[in-house]
Amino acid sequence: MNPEIVRPNLVGLGEVLWDVFPDAAHFGGAPANFACHAAGLGGDAWVVSAVGRDKLGDDALASLSAKNVHTLLLQRNEHPTGTVTVTLDTAKQASYDFAADPAWDHIAWNASLALLAKKCQAVCFGSLAQRAPESRRTVREFLENTSADCLRIFDVNLRQIFFSREVIESSLGFANVFKLNNDEVPVVADLLGLPKDEKAFILAVAQRFDLHTVALTRGSAGSLVWHKGQYDEKTAPKVAVVDTVGAGDSFTAALAIGLLRGEDLSRIHQRAVDVAAFVCTKPGATPELLPEFKR
Repeated sequence: MNPEIVRPNLVGLGEVLWDVFPDAAHFGGAPANFACHAAGLGGDAWVVSAVGRDKLGDDALASLSAKNVHTLLLQRNEHPTGTVTVTLDTAKQASYDFAADPAWDHIAWNASLALLAKKCQAVCFGSLAQRAPESRRTVREFLENTSADCLRIFDVNLRQIFFSREVIESSLGFANVFKLNNDEVPVVADLLGLPKDEKAFILAVAQRFDLHTVALTRGSAGSLVWHKGQYDEKTAPKVAVVDTVGAGDSFTAALAIGLLRGEDLSRIHQRAVDVAAFVCTKPGATPELLPEFKR
């Protein structure tokens, strides 16, 4: 346990958008979700992204502020705030249809982002925000400016056609932590020529890209975390699922804070499982977390 890291500094880097469900719109985007959950778990959280000069952009700023996430470096540009139409199947698993050319495709690099990159202790990024050239350049500049001991968490988040071997390979080259789900393992394995067996995949990707942590979520089948040669496997608690949107992001946030605080792997993993299960029982990606999750 590292007593000096009481309130770690974490950054969600990438897309900010509204998840449009059949009955309502909820604020989201994986990096924004990560930042909201990191703040809810006691972190000092920032979002690096862009929204439009429109009502959805105003609402995004208000939503982030309400979750105690810093919005000082959230950019506003002339493109519309991102939206994604969410469809839930019979198991409440989500599929997504993204609006074209949103504000988050145009995140601009600047000196303020360079300063944040140098001081942050963890940054979470994915593949989706790298689909457009400007944001891809900014994501990579940010990662290049982080300190050597920063947690650089690549939560791959494969969506539709918005990924490639080059993006995944280069992102893993920047990362020291890799998070993905069981549906993404065979896709990444095919793209990178890695084994599809889960444990063999974890060892191979960790060795190839010099990762110290790999986290694999399996939905209702539980999760597996590998950290510096040690495996920890957990079952998923049985809960009444409302939707699964944001659950993986909450898992990643809990994992990041636990790693920064130097906690025991099993303890870190169990909290991540409990937080993610709780999020599944609530509508939207960033419900208010229980106070006991901060402990």
